[in-house]
Amino acid sequence: MSASVLFDAPGPKAKVRNRIYSVVGTAAVLGLLVWVVLRLNEKGEFEGALWDIFNYSGIRDNIFEALLATLKAFAFAGVLSLVFAVVLCVGRLSDHRPVRWAAVIFIDLFRSIPLLITIFALWVGIVGDMTPFWALVLGLSIYNGCVQAEVLRAGINAVPKGQREAAYALGLNKTQVMTSVLFPQAVRSMLPTIISQLVVTLKDTSLGYMILYPELLYSARLIANNTPVNGTYPFVQTVVVVGAIYIALCMALSSLATWIEKRGRRTKTGIVVAAAVEPAETPGVLDATTPLGPSAAAEPAAGAAPEAGAGGPKGGSDRPDDEPSGPVGKSN
Repeated sequence: MSASVLFDAPGPKAKVRNRIYSVVGTAAVLGLLVWVVLRLNEKGEFEGALWDIFNYSGIRDNIFEALLATLKAFAFAGVLSLVFAVVLCVGRLSDHRPVRWAAVIFIDLFRSIPLLITIFALWVGIVGDMTPFWALVLGLSIYNGCVQAEVLRAGINAVPKGQREAAYALGLNKTQVMTSVLFPQAVRSMLPTIISQLVVTLKDTSLGYMILYPELLYSARLIANNTPVNGTYPFVQTVVVVGAIYIALCMALSSLATWIEKRGRRTKTGIVVAAAVEPAETPGVLDATTPLGPSAAAEPAAGAAPEAGAGGPKGGSDRPDDEPSGPVGKSN
C-alpha cells in the first residue's frame, strides 16, 4: 500500500492544489515579514545606536547571569517534574481506589489551574514563605509533573497487554513488573513527547518575571527600561536578542529529542541469532537394518566368540544360567 491508514496519497489535482496553497502561503508569510521590517525601519528601530548597547560589558553580563538563572530554574523544575510525574503515574495506576482517586483529583486540578496563578499563589505564601526561585520551580514542577504523568500513563497503556501477563506468569509482583517491564518501554516510546514537554517547561520559566525572579525576560525588561538611547527605549532590540536566545535553547532541546529518537531506533534489542554455518562432517546415512535401542548394544558383534560366563551356552545347553533346567511345579 502506498498510503497509510490515516492519509490518502494525493492525486494529480490534489498535488497541483497543494503546490498552489504552499506558494500562496509562503508568499503571504514573506509579505508579512517585509511589512514588519518596513514598519520597524520607518520608526528607526534599525539604527546602529540602539543595537550598540549590547556591546557594553555590563549589559552582556546581565544577560549572561539571567541566562544562568533561567537554566538553573529549568534544571530544577525539569527534574522535579519528572519525579512528580512518576509518583503521580504510579498513583494513577494504583489498584487502591483512594490512592487512584487522589492522584486523579490532583492531576485534573492543577492541569486546570493556569500556571501563572499557581506560581503567584506559591510566591505570596499560600503554603509558607518562599523565595521567587522556589515559587517558580515548584509551580513549574507541579503543572508539568501532572502533564508528564499523563504522558507516562499513555505510554504504559500502550505496552501490549501480553507482556504484563507474561511478567505476572513468571512470578513477578506489580512493583517488579512496573520497574522492569512497563516503565522502560513507556519511557522509550514517549521520550520525544517528554522532551517536548521539557521545552514547554523551559519557555514557561519566563513567567518568573511576574514574581521578580531575575530570569531572561525580567532582565530584558530592566535593560529596556533603564537604557534609553536618544530618547528611545530599546524594547524591540532587547526582545529580538532575548527571543533569539530562547529559540536557540528550544531548538537545542528539540535536536536532543530527535537525536535520542534516532538512536533508540538504531539500538539492537532482543536475542542475537547466530549465523548458519556448514556442518563440520557430512552426516552418514543410517542403515535401516541396524537395530536401535539398548538391545543393539547388548548384542555381540557378528563373528565374535561369546565370552565365558557372559550368558553363553553352558554344558551344551542353550538355556541361560538363570533359567531352570526342568519343569517348575510341585514335587510329589
